[in-house]
Amino acid sequence: MWRSSNKYQNRENKTGNYHYKMFKCFNRKFKINEAAPPLDVKLAFVECTEHGDYMTEEQLHRFLVVHQGEKHFTLRHADRIMEEVVQRRYPDKNSYHGKGLSLNDFFHFLMFDDLNAPIRNEVSMYVCMYGSMHSFSSLFPFGTQVSIHNDMDAPLSHYYIYTGHNSYLTGNQLSSDCSEVPIAKALKNGVRVIELDLWPNSSKDDINVLHGGTLTTPISLVRCLTTIKEYAFVSSAYPVVITLEDHLTEELQAKVAEMVIEIFGSMLYITESQRLQEFPSPESLKYRIVISTKPPKEYLEEKEKPIEEEPELEADDRSDGDQEYEDYSDNYNNSCDLASGYRRLITIHAGKAQGSLRKELRDVSDKVRRLSLNEMELERAAASYGDDLVRFSQRNILRIYPKGTRVDSSNFKPLVAWMHGAQMIAFNMQGYGRSLWLMQGMFKANGGCGYVKKPDFLLKNGPDDEVFDCKRNLPVKMTLKVRVYLGDGWRLDFSHTHFDSYSPPDFYTKVFIAGVPADDAKKKTKIITDDWCPVWNEEFTFPLTVPELAILGLEVREHDISDKDDFGGQTWLPVSEIKPGIRCIPLCDKKGKKFSNVRLLMRFEFVETK
Repeated sequence: MWRSSNKYQNRENKTGNYHYKMFKCFNRKFKINEAAPPLDVKLAFVECTEHGDYMTEEQLHRFLVVHQGEKHFTLRHADRIMEEVVQRRYPDKNSYHGKGLSLNDFFHFLMFDDLNAPIRNEVSMYVCMYGSMHSFSSLFPFGTQVSIHNDMDAPLSHYYIYTGHNSYLTGNQLSSDCSEVPIAKALKNGVRVIELDLWPNSSKDDINVLHGGTLTTPISLVRCLTTIKEYAFVSSAYPVVITLEDHLTEELQAKVAEMVIEIFGSMLYITESQRLQEFPSPESLKYRIVISTKPPKEYLEEKEKPIEEEPELEADDRSDGDQEYEDYSDNYNNSCDLASGYRRLITIHAGKAQGSLRKELRDVSDKVRRLSLNEMELERAAASYGDDLVRFSQRNILRIYPKGTRVDSSNFKPLVAWMHGAQMIAFNMQGYGRSLWLMQGMFKANGGCGYVKKPDFLLKNGPDDEVFDCKRNLPVKMTLKVRVYLGDGWRLDFSHTHFDSYSPPDFYTKVFIAGVPADDAKKKTKIITDDWCPVWNEEFTFPLTVPELAILGLEVREHDISDKDDFGGQTWLPVSEIKPGIRCIPLCDKKGKKFSNVRLLMRFEFVETK
């Protein structure tokens, strides 16, 4: 099968010279350097070809197994990869010599991120070639890069779940529009938990979704639910959880129940038991919609119970969720007849601490539930009684949401929540920044399905019933060695004056490890001046005590003497998913969208501590 692909040809065609004008009169000419194979690539080629000029299928297979650690790859895998590389490099089949891959062909194979993905769960070119996971699985029954590799049969509380906050907002928390568009976008990006705030409309006969007490413009609940139905399983087959914060009368709650049942039909999961003793598994909930909110009876009880022991939240610590269910609670009666249908829809019962938070966390019940804390409550609890958070989240679900002063839709660092087992870290997906990049990096794991199994040490207690403590001094479990060879593609995705009006860019790369406090690290390469294709060839070493929670961050910046350094791309990768060997790492923009051509060539090596 021969075909032409402009996408791959364009990566090589834009060569020659760039001209820059200084002071509108002086012309400066810079030659565009073509990316060239690093020494390690040349040595691997020479070794595998035994000093030959071309690499055969058998030799490529040896490289994949020995150098790249692809132990499960067969000769047939290598044949398919070679076929794809040849199609891209020689769109005119008559121009191909038929001898195998030259050094330059081999180098270009390594620079194709879909053929040489950096993390083990990414389905590479086979899906592109054959169109579906089904044909991919049948063609390669042993599985080359199996998309979902976590055990998906454990209870929901055993997973980190990709969670949105105020999922309907297009911008800031005070005055932006409410829309179904960010809901659709979040679902297409793999988010599995959608939050909707429900309020009566102006005539009190229908339901709107909006951020209460602000200038945000409302959208109808029907539009939000219809959008969820349409996009719920576009990117993942695993369940979508809708968390509702409702400020409704019983009559409107009954109307919500009718809407939900009518729109979702058989997609809606309804449990036979009023309260679950254990959450169902993601596998058992495939293609299902799950509702999570507070049962109506609890709204009134929450208002009547005093807060004990815990200090009052300061205004800056409160979020919209802290004010919920107050405006219309006087209309409830004990019978809750009208809301019984609404209550029946709730699978994950939600609530907030009714008294002391520590007492709530230690409350041993045979019924599982979801507890919501804002980021400040989490930090205080983690500092004072973090073990109670870990124990609670082994069976129950912890949801952490941003503090109320994040009106710009910024986000908090999620590591503290992950280290204490919190499953739902509610993020504003419409923003950007390092915290959101971290979140996006975490959920690249497990095929990007939106569910990532928590490490066993957060689910099981030690021999003395102790739980994981991220502040404890732990031995180094493994060392990650990272070599940054080179970068390429900026000249194809940016104008030649984007970074500097007078000369080519001066790129450098920052390398981060985000994880438990002992593993946090930040390093950077030297600055390569006036080069669209920078070659760094620098190695960094990162000792890791808890690699299961470590995320590798890469950010490319363009050095600017007189101003803030320009952004050149970023990506974050879960260390537990990184594949060893020489890998191509595609970079993303500030919003997390992958650039068409910008990428790094790197090598990863894991050294186990003996």
